[in-house]
Amino acid sequence: MLIRISLIIALITALAVGILNFVMVKEKIGTLITERNDWHGKYDTTYAELTTTKQTLDKTQSDLKQTQETLATTTTERDKAVADAAAQTKKATELNDKLSKTTTERDEARQELAAFRATGVTPEQILTLNQDIKQAKQALEVAIEENRILDRNLKKKIAELAKYTDPEYIGPSLPATLKGKILVADPKWDFVVLDVGEDQGALADGELLVSRNGKLVAKVRIHSVQKDRCIANVVPSWKLGEVMEGDLVIPAHPAS
Repeated sequence: MLIRISLIIALITALAVGILNFVMVKEKIGTLITERNDWHGKYDTTYAELTTTKQTLDKTQSDLKQTQETLATTTTERDKAVADAAAQTKKATELNDKLSKTTTERDEARQELAAFRATGVTPEQILTLNQDIKQAKQALEVAIEENRILDRNLKKKIAELAKYTDPEYIGPSLPATLKGKILVADPKWDFVVLDVGEDQGALADGELLVSRNGKLVAKVRIHSVQKDRCIANVVPSWKLGEVMEGDLVIPAHPAS
């Protein structure tokens, strides 16, 4: 009997513990379900926010791209406008310069016209005077050339006369401005060709000093003269070195 009672008590106790455990487990399950539902709600909210944020980001990127394109277009248009403005400014400056120049030329023309009218000379008379001046200028140029030829011939005759009458004759004086160089040099026969002639004032028997790098090399005496060339012989007693092409020459007895 006692054993039966004990078993009953044990069963009741086990049943009570089972019920208690069931109640506690049920509470935990309820809590877990609640927490799951809460997390699920938070997940849905977070996912919705993420979706919204992504949509906003996509729109922002699209707006940014459109803004960049608009900015590029605006920059291009601005640069074109600046270039157009610079071109217009340059054109306006050029027009102002031309206007100023034209105004100045107009004022000068007016002054010249007033001065012309003040002289009382007609345009026909001006044309006649211009023709007379041109003819006089041509006649003067011819006279100058003739005088130059006569002067050159006179110097030749004086030199030829002095050659036979003056025992101390050393050759004609040459223009102080006469400067030239040796084009051809023949060391075997000691003659040279110079790049000066009658046009530069060279005369037969005239003497020239030959130099190289500022040092005297020799003296040459002109043998024959052409228009812009002459041939000269090296004076033996004045030969200090070999005469070479490119050496410079100046008058040994320049005219005062």
